[in-house]
Amino acid sequence: MLTNRQLFLNNLAQTSDSPLALEITKAEGVYLFDISGKKYMDLISGISVSNTGHRHPEVVKAIKNQVDSYLHLMVYGEYIQSPQVKLASALAALLPEKLNNCYFVNSGSEAVEGALKLAKRFTGRSKIISFNHAYHGSTHGALSVIGDESYQTPFGPLLPGIVHIEFNSIDALQAITAETACVIIEPVQGEAGIVVGKPEFITAVRNRCNETGTLLIFDEIQTGMGRTGTMFAFEKYNIIPDILLLAKGLGGGMPLGAFISSHEIMQTLTFNPVLGHITTFGGHPVSCAAALANIDVIINEKLVENVEDKNKLIIQLLSKSKSIRQIRSAGLMIALQLDNYAHVKRVIDRCIENGVILDWFLFNDSSIRIAPPLTISYEQIQEACHIILDALKED
Repeated sequence: MLTNRQLFLNNLAQTSDSPLALEITKAEGVYLFDISGKKYMDLISGISVSNTGHRHPEVVKAIKNQVDSYLHLMVYGEYIQSPQVKLASALAALLPEKLNNCYFVNSGSEAVEGALKLAKRFTGRSKIISFNHAYHGSTHGALSVIGDESYQTPFGPLLPGIVHIEFNSIDALQAITAETACVIIEPVQGEAGIVVGKPEFITAVRNRCNETGTLLIFDEIQTGMGRTGTMFAFEKYNIIPDILLLAKGLGGGMPLGAFISSHEIMQTLTFNPVLGHITTFGGHPVSCAAALANIDVIINEKLVENVEDKNKLIIQLLSKSKSIRQIRSAGLMIALQLDNYAHVKRVIDRCIENGVILDWFLFNDSSIRIAPPLTISYEQIQEACHIILDALKED
């Protein structure tokens, strides 16, 4: 009989020629356990997904309760389903008044796709502004607005009418005109290696969009749900986007995304044509129930309040290494800049061998990614940083 590893390599579509291929049999809190029982501290949270840790008891309880009631019933938006409406109401209560209408989908990429359609439909325009080194997903429309040609070119031609401009450059914002449907932006560029939007730049983006009647889409798929030290990163900038994108940390480990806007803007998807955006499994009741419990955990356990202190501890501990050229961060999104990818790979491999999972970035492979669950304790941070420092010392 073939092992799971052999079946994985034979029958599961691969995304690289060298997958990590860890065979995980259990996850709990900040830990993963492999088939041999070896324990790993997950310092990447499944790429900023498990903000409340793996299998938080309250999230698991909500999932089990919902499974006992019903699973899929009907395509999104046709039936009144309690988990969906309760989650939408909970999100609206956390957000500014103009962000009061949620459209639930299955993933971040789908949230991007829906938002791009919504912006074109509402404005009647077709041009889109995105940023160099931005990452918004791998589906066709989302791929069109990422800012890296090496990922785009093999799949062209992509969507027309998209202009990529320099992030954090106020002068570049003149590219936003009265023909621009939307600007899509990450307040913190994740896959570029944690590049934080400067406050004056983000304010200038909002102002330029106001001047030109352009919708501002904030992609908070990685930054949302407390990761940067506020529930949503836009709160740090004292501005409000026209459309907000969430996924990853929203579902508590279940697949869920959302694009959120005003009732006025979102209503344009209901006519000309009717069913202007549809999804079969978006807003799945089990995922929505998990997300609602996940939000309650973030609030009740005051996870956001400790993000900055945990950030400071990680930076304080890792600053002892002379191998790290720079540390960039936004809350518990942290990048350790090393010399090159070969160095990054050696450190990551050593850390995994010693029970700490790290990763690199798509558009910055000379930096190490750290994005632990928000539930990580100060003691666990010290333990993990000690292992990282030992791995850095070996060169």
